[in-house]
Amino acid sequence: MRRWRAVNEIAPTGALPEEPKPRFADDPMSDALKQEVLDYVRGHNTMTLATCASDVPWAATVFYASDDFRLYFLSAPGSRHCRNLSGNSRAGVTIQEDYKDWREIKGVQLEGKVRLVDSEIERAEAMAIYARKYPEVVKIFANPGSGVLAEAFLKVKLYCLTPTKIFFIDNARGFGQRQEWIVGE
Repeated sequence: MRRWRAVNEIAPTGALPEEPKPRFADDPMSDALKQEVLDYVRGHNTMTLATCASDVPWAATVFYASDDFRLYFLSAPGSRHCRNLSGNSRAGVTIQEDYKDWREIKGVQLEGKVRLVDSEIERAEAMAIYARKYPEVVKIFANPGSGVLAEAFLKVKLYCLTPTKIFFIDNARGFGQRQEWIVGE
């Protein structure tokens, strides 16, 4: 089931916030909010990917390209985050700028599962999405004359994070305000 709901994590008086009234998919605000979050995701290039293995957390910044809320990224299977994902596919992601004023903080947080894209059809579709977003990077990787970069490209695999929950934080709307989208398990 997909639905948005408002979540206020910090009540202005310090008291616990009241449980928000869910906004369901038929609420006209839901489509506008979804579009705003999609535009935000599409307008950024890097995400911080948080993984965990043996109760030891790890975070890595990776470039991504999105198809709706599916986030595709390239990474070496031997990297720490990919090794973590091989044992625990659950991950967290943040996408945001670096702000100096907490009142301006805006960003996306996601919970989801990461999987290796091993279907040739999906891999081709995802690489086309990635190439549209980063045409110069793909040219460099695909050019055997680029040496180390071409060699690195041969070692990476394509992964996809599919979110189960999406949070949109926008402190311009009020401190501690965030919208939550339950995508489903």
